[in-house]
Parts: sequence; C-alpha cells; structure tokens
Amino acid sequence: MNPSTIAIVKQTVPLISASGNDITQQFYTFLFDENPQLKHVFNMANQASGKQQSSLASAILGYAANIDKLEALGPVVERIAAKHFTLDIQPEHYPIVGRNLLKAIRKVLGEDVATDEVISAWSDAYGHLADILIGVEKNLYEAAADHGWVGFKAFNVDRKVEQSSEITSFYLTPADGKPLPEFHPGQYLSLEVKSDSFPYTELRQYSLSDSSNKDYYRISVKKEPAPQENTPHGLVSNHLHADINVGDTLQVHVPGGDFLLKNTDKPLVLISGGVGITPLLSMLNDLTKRGDNRPIVWLHGTRNKATHAFKEHLNMLDADLPNLTKVVCYEDISHAEMGVDYNYSGYINTDMLSDLCPEDAEYYFCGPMPFMKAIYSQLKQLNINEEQLHYEVFGPNEAL
Repeated sequence: MNPSTIAIVKQTVPLISASGNDITQQFYTFLFDENPQLKHVFNMANQASGKQQSSLASAILGYAANIDKLEALGPVVERIAAKHFTLDIQPEHYPIVGRNLLKAIRKVLGEDVATDEVISAWSDAYGHLADILIGVEKNLYEAAADHGWVGFKAFNVDRKVEQSSEITSFYLTPADGKPLPEFHPGQYLSLEVKSDSFPYTELRQYSLSDSSNKDYYRISVKKEPAPQENTPHGLVSNHLHADINVGDTLQVHVPGGDFLLKNTDKPLVLISGGVGITPLLSMLNDLTKRGDNRPIVWLHGTRNKATHAFKEHLNMLDADLPNLTKVVCYEDISHAEMGVDYNYSGYINTDMLSDLCPEDAEYYFCGPMPFMKAIYSQLKQLNINEEQLHYEVFGPNEAL
C-alpha cells in the first residue's frame, strides 16, 4: 500500500470508531438486500443479537489502526482465515463484501466526510487485506484437497451419547467410508444443517471433543437455552438434540481452527467452563494418547452435578496419570460428593490459580464469555504474560 492510503485510513479511524456499529449494521443491510442467498451462509441468530455487527466493527477498527504494522495482526488474520475456510468462503465473495462495506461507510459518514479520496483509500486497504486472507485460505483449501475433501460432505451419525443434562456427543463417520484426515486438538467442525422448520440453511461450528483417529469425529453439543425471556433458544443445537438421531446424515466440512497447542514442553494449564470443556478435552486426550508426561493442570467449572460432562472419563484419567492435577468447581454442590464429583464449591479464583499453576505454564481456556473474561482478568492479575495465554471464543470473536 502506498503511504497516502495508510495515512488516510489511519486518519479516519476515530470517525469509523464513533460510527462502527452503525456502519456494520448498514453494511449487512446492503449485503443481504443485494445478495439474499448469503443469509444461508451467515449466522442469522448472531445478526439478530448484534454480535456479528460488533465483531465486524472491531475487526475493521483493528485493521485500520494497525495498517502501518500489519505483522501485529498475524494471529487475527489466521483466526479469520480459519473461520472463512470452514464456511467455504471463496475469493469471489470478497468483492461483494468490499463493495457493500464501502457503500455503508459513505452512507453513514456522508459524502462530505467519506469523500472519493477516503473511499478510494479504504478500497485499496480492503483489497490488500482481501489478498492476504485469500492467500492464507488458498493454502488451507489446497491442504484439504490433498486429502480428497473439498467443501462439505456427508457424514452419518454413528452414535449419540448423553454426557450431561445439556451436552450430547455425536460420533460422526464418513458416508463414503474413507479414512479421516487427522486434525489438530482444539480445532472444530462446521456443520451445514437444513430443516423444513428453518428459514435458512444454518452453518455452525462445534469443537471436536476427542483426539484424532481414522474412524470417526466426535463433537459434543450443548443444547442452548434462550439467553433471556422473549428470545429464541439455540436453533441448531436444539435441533441436533431433538431431531438428529443415529443413522441420520449431516453435511460436515473438513476440520479447521487456530486454537492449537504450541510446540513446547512447558507445563500446561487447561481451564474450561461448561461446554468450553470440548476443545480442551480433545487436547488432553491427545496428550494422553501420545504419552506426554509434562505437568498438566485441569481446572473445570460447571453449575452442578447434572451439568458436569465427561466426569467419569476425567476421573479415570486423573487416577491413571501421575502428571495430571484435576480440579472441578461446582456452583451448586447439592447431591454431589466432594472428591468424587467436585473439589471446590464456587468459582475458579486467583488463589486457586496461584496455588496450582506453574508460573511458566502455557494457559489454554475456553467457556462462556463472562467466564472467559474472569479467567483472563485473574491471570493478568497474577502477571501471566500475554504470550502464555491462549483461548477460543465460541461465536463471533470478541475481545476479553
């Protein structure tokens, strides 16, 4: 990019920041009016809640603020590209998005502010970012093609196992009977789900909850309740629990995602809340399979005994692995036995983290957003370096 483009984009950051959500809301209005078929690609529940608009606004601002030092955005680019790959986003989608984004900027800011010069600079900047993402995604698509798997393909539900009062595992086997490509623990699957009761095709991502093998993939899905009164429950998760049974077929994309264990022999701390257990369990199972004997601390928080998923499996690992320290916290200890079901009443806290976790450990955490923010804050209070913190946000990426 030329220096004048960089200068103009950085100068407009305060204006974009002040109107970020208005711009992204207008963008999605333009996008879906022009391309209604894209409602089958985007998560319309996140559109209704405003999460997708907020996430896009943050991404735009992050890019603009760092446009003169794009190396700082490396991890974010990898995360966005991984998500695009699992949604099967193609190079031809980028001009559609860019055109409507520029229209939205001009509409919200007005032609006096969003002059031809400003729009031209943002067009160049967007094109540069698109080229970067297309290049990263091209590598992901080529790697998938090497395994003979392009886009979505049919998988059969081989088993359906209830793990708790709200989490059910689905064991998925390829309908074509071909061996499955390996995945990295922490990655996820995209499902393309259709139903006569759905207004659109729905795409959802679910973390793989077991180590990699050639025979099946396992996802473990929480049946999402309505987040508050007068709002709908989780459309796809409830459909999977109620309507998808053994023998049914689902369309599945090759695994993707960038929430991966670093290549290091440092101690590990795995911290999960609720269904956030799934990617971390995949990591723990993989480490166990490989005979990794480094110190591992497992911290898990859940509401009560009924919601505690994978309890028996983790108790077995705790008994078998001398290098594993397992601690489980319940909000409600009714009908639960300390030492068998749980270890602490209440929430994971800084004292617990300080007492149990090695200072030089790599920390991986996942769970509901309030849980994630609390854990992140506690780890920062303990002066854990940012480079040691790794996390996965379910849904549109949000800042902690």
